[in-house]
Amino acid sequence: MAADDAKLVQDSDPLESREWLEALDAVLDHQGPERAHFLLEQLIDKARRSGSFIPFRPNTAYLNTIPPHLEQRSPGDHELEWRIRSIIRWNAMAMVVNANREHSGIGGHIASFASSATLYDVGFNHFWKGADHPDGGDLIYIQGHVAPGIYSRAFLEGRLSEEQMKRFRMEALQPGLSSYPHPWLQPDFWQFPTVSMGLGPITAIYQARLMKYLENRGLVKASGRKVWCFCGDGEMDEPESLGAIDIAAREKLDNLIFVINCNLQRLDGPVRGNGKIIQELEGTFRGAGWNVIKLIWGSLWDPLIAQDSSGHLLQVFNETVDGEYQNYKAKGGKYTRENFFGKFPELRRLVETMSDEDIARLNRGGHDPHKIYAAYAAASQHTGSPTVILAKTVKGYGMGEAGEGQNITHQQKKMGEDALRAFRDRFRIPISDDQIASTPFYKPAEDSPEIQYLKARRAALGGSLPARRPVKTALSIPPLSSFEKLTAATGEREISTTMAFVQMLQTLLRDKNIGKLIVPIVPDEARTFGMEAMFRSLGIYSVVGQKYQPEDADQLAFYKEDIKGQILEEGITEAGAMSSWLAAATSYANHGQPLLPFYIFYSMFGFQRIGDLCWAAGDARARGFLLGATAGRTTLNGEGLQHEDGHSHIYSATVPNCLSYDPAFSYELAVIVQHGLQQMYGENRDVYYYLSLYNENYPHPAMPAGAESGIIKGMYLLRSEEKRAKAHVQLLGSGVILREVLAAAELLKEEWGVTSDIWSVPSFTELARDGRAAERWSLLHPEQPAQKSYVQECLEGMSGPVIASTDWVRAYAEQIRPYVPGRYHVLGTDGFGRSDNRPALRDFFEIDRRWIVVKALRALAEEKKVTMEKVAQAIKIYGIKADRAAPWTV
Repeated sequence: MAADDAKLVQDSDPLESREWLEALDAVLDHQGPERAHFLLEQLIDKARRSGSFIPFRPNTAYLNTIPPHLEQRSPGDHELEWRIRSIIRWNAMAMVVNANREHSGIGGHIASFASSATLYDVGFNHFWKGADHPDGGDLIYIQGHVAPGIYSRAFLEGRLSEEQMKRFRMEALQPGLSSYPHPWLQPDFWQFPTVSMGLGPITAIYQARLMKYLENRGLVKASGRKVWCFCGDGEMDEPESLGAIDIAAREKLDNLIFVINCNLQRLDGPVRGNGKIIQELEGTFRGAGWNVIKLIWGSLWDPLIAQDSSGHLLQVFNETVDGEYQNYKAKGGKYTRENFFGKFPELRRLVETMSDEDIARLNRGGHDPHKIYAAYAAASQHTGSPTVILAKTVKGYGMGEAGEGQNITHQQKKMGEDALRAFRDRFRIPISDDQIASTPFYKPAEDSPEIQYLKARRAALGGSLPARRPVKTALSIPPLSSFEKLTAATGEREISTTMAFVQMLQTLLRDKNIGKLIVPIVPDEARTFGMEAMFRSLGIYSVVGQKYQPEDADQLAFYKEDIKGQILEEGITEAGAMSSWLAAATSYANHGQPLLPFYIFYSMFGFQRIGDLCWAAGDARARGFLLGATAGRTTLNGEGLQHEDGHSHIYSATVPNCLSYDPAFSYELAVIVQHGLQQMYGENRDVYYYLSLYNENYPHPAMPAGAESGIIKGMYLLRSEEKRAKAHVQLLGSGVILREVLAAAELLKEEWGVTSDIWSVPSFTELARDGRAAERWSLLHPEQPAQKSYVQECLEGMSGPVIASTDWVRAYAEQIRPYVPGRYHVLGTDGFGRSDNRPALRDFFEIDRRWIVVKALRALAEEKKVTMEKVAQAIKIYGIKADRAAPWTV
């Protein structure tokens, strides 16, 4: 203990101290803890104002936040609820055990749901509103590992069949049940993908914020709805789990409730064996401004706590570390008597009339439905800030010697007959001994009290959960003609594709049908992208409006915050902005209100930094646009290694329902965005779009007639030589490097007598997907003529080798190699980025017009159309150093 701390605990006047404590006791006895709390806060405030140093202590005693006399009691039929919960426990266990008997190693989890069954049961029975409730439905972020328990409840409700239950984790070739919450695989059931740990907490926070945004903008009534997020104590080590909790408090998200299942164990062992995770999380959340409810001890502890006149029980509560608490549950009542209550004579006397079995039954708060109900009721009624419930449980509760409270519990997939029999007896499941070995599912008759009660509770609360209900209404998308300024030539005016996007966004925002549904999302880079003019016209959303006069109030584009603001300006948090986009991009399913979110970000900090959320967006069937601005490895000159993006299109290609494009001209951008809007919100396709945008200014030509289809498919002929020379090549390019391809074509013709066909390729990714589809069709239809890929259709019959150059790594353009008829050569920006000007960077990465010419001449020389001497001559003329290291050299 430090010297200053020691001084604080020294009592220089014990008599005065006793008088103060007796006065506090009198207030507690006669006026209650609320009055005592008020007086203490007044005393602390007075002391601080008088100059006293009172250090902040974020922790309260290791006791329940809600004392017994303030607990709201559950109105339910407790015996029926226990029976229902026991049946669900059995069926959840049976799912995993049977699946692993069928296919050893298929996986699954028993222990997580075993520890949290009561936490879910109380919510389903009494708190969580379904979509048909007059207030609208609550949104429940279910911890991924408890999926078997959620399926088991749905099975009792009649939402899932026994055949489906038997196919847990067997869904590839026949209908089955997915391992975890996956909306892509079960689109009418799961709402939120949560099993990638940490994503549930951060996306739940921004989901709750979106609900406030929708209500404040008058788009959706959401005042009676809550977002409940379930997560594990071990999961809170993920940076995404705690990284945005301050935002939830700042945004006053009293519609948000976290329930952290503190079973004290993660996958390999204790979460904090040498500490106390509940106390740690209490300090973290309380310090961030949350309402904290600790749910530690069950009702069986109440008499012992009330009888603790010596204070030694509270002392042992506070001093015992989680590693010891795990021992007490794993090793039984006798061990607990000797090692917990045996620490003081007063504690031994406290339990002397209790048997070892009685001590073993002393329950934790997260398994006590009455305590849980009280915590949920208090959380639901709290206003002004978000609430976190820290519920202490036992991992593997009910599994007995097969894993209750043991380090191995998380990995348990199987249970022997003795363990199954003990489980059955503990929860009184009517399964006979001769059935135990087969571990059958158990479902009471439809007219049984259990099934009738279960269904009645959900009917009263507005229908079953989880349930995903997307709206199918088609929006009126403006035609391409609405964007004629973008499809026409810019003349001598030079703009970037980023600026073209901003112009298109402004046009969409003015549209009378969909303008109000546009959600522009920016992570503190609006000025970088030229969007600051929208501050004044749209306003930046703020739950408190604007309490100050902005420094730039006298300027046209001043910084305007507004409770009805349309822009979500997220600050420097790509993960937060992506979570915000994900909430808006799934609003059509979770709020019955389609939104059109456009999230524009520094491209290097998109898919690379928040790739897990991008993958979750695909799973969640998100619809919207991601715009990777300041894209390319050579376009963003000067920024260097950690800023220049040459690979996000490789990442985006891994998400099956993300359609990615690299437009070069404003008309390509207009065609892609308009088509995307029509696909997502005209035809209700569950896809989303990634577009790379550049900050390089140049003139943009008018859209060639009939180019729309090729732009969407990924490739179209931009320019073709009428009179082809003997030496002729096909040149492909995308994004800003298409201009280098055009320049290379001029050099080839004027200096080397080589003619070219020039192809704009807005999406090598979509071309590759089309090629794989054609390849597969041909494989499966051997008796019919092979289907041609779109790349083959374009290039077949075109003479000369094919050369592609982009501002992306070679793997991007290499995707189409199997479908290119003839010889194919690729230039790309492999290697770490560098700081320099654009010409130097494009020379360094070997993708500029000179390198394209050299590559084309080499390809022609290999086909005997020109001599190798010409290749060597070009290398010399263009000043290319043959002996320099490759840009990807390490």
